Amino acid sequence: MGTLLDIKNIETYYDLIYAIRGASLSVEEGSITAILGNNGAGKSTVLKTVMGLIEDQPDKGIIEYMGKRINGYDTEKIVHMGISYVPEGREVFEELTVRENLQMGAYVRKDKAGVSRDMDRVMGYFPILKSRIKQWAGTLSGGEQQMLAIGRSLMSRPKLLLLDEPSLGLSPILVQEIFSIIQTINNEGVTILLVEQNARMALNISDIGFIIENGRFVMKGKSKDLMEDKDVREFYMGIRAEASVKGYQRWKRKKAWR
Repeated sequence: MGTLLDIKNIETYYDLIYAIRGASLSVEEGSITAILGNNGAGKSTVLKTVMGLIEDQPDKGIIEYMGKRINGYDTEKIVHMGISYVPEGREVFEELTVRENLQMGAYVRKDKAGVSRDMDRVMGYFPILKSRIKQWAGTLSGGEQQMLAIGRSLMSRPKLLLLDEPSLGLSPILVQEIFSIIQTINNEGVTILLVEQNARMALNISDIGFIIENGRFVMKGKSKDLMEDKDVREFYMGIRAEASVKGYQRWKRKKAWR
């Protein structure tokens, strides 16, 4: 076990306005690491910068994956190296079927038998997708599209999975289910970097948390410690988030008795 992703003093800008300012972050192999912050703080920009989705960015700093600098690599090469990304808003291929979307996730692979096994593995995580396998992705519900987006990203067999706001727009019950599956994926060996506004839920499943404000990381710590921090509780955890995590815990207890 060691550092899988190491971000050192990166700076990223849009139209001459800096979105990330000297940010540093490390992700340990096997962990779930959470990035928390308000809208516009720079959370999503960190993930997009890692994935090479912002042209000629970062402007400064170093991004290392498995000890190798990946600054300037195109997104396809980064995916080939073992990093996969689930963007905010799901972005499934609406006019393709569920099966075709999953196959698109495996486009970097040549091992047909392995792809078939991973298709079955994704169906195990998300049984509802099996019953929708021939359905157009654009006709799925929001929760089903989120499951499909995560499943598609897993088809490339990533070592590191970047998740951008997986709970966005979902009902509390679906949020609970998605977070439980994220834990299962991690327990089966996939390291996860999670961007999430629902701070309480994110800290409940993660090992380490980073808080970003105005493009800078202002706090880092073990998630269990951040959950008890007065400032974190006041500024990032409201009554709704607290109710959500209590519902998640009740759901987990019920599931254990099935």
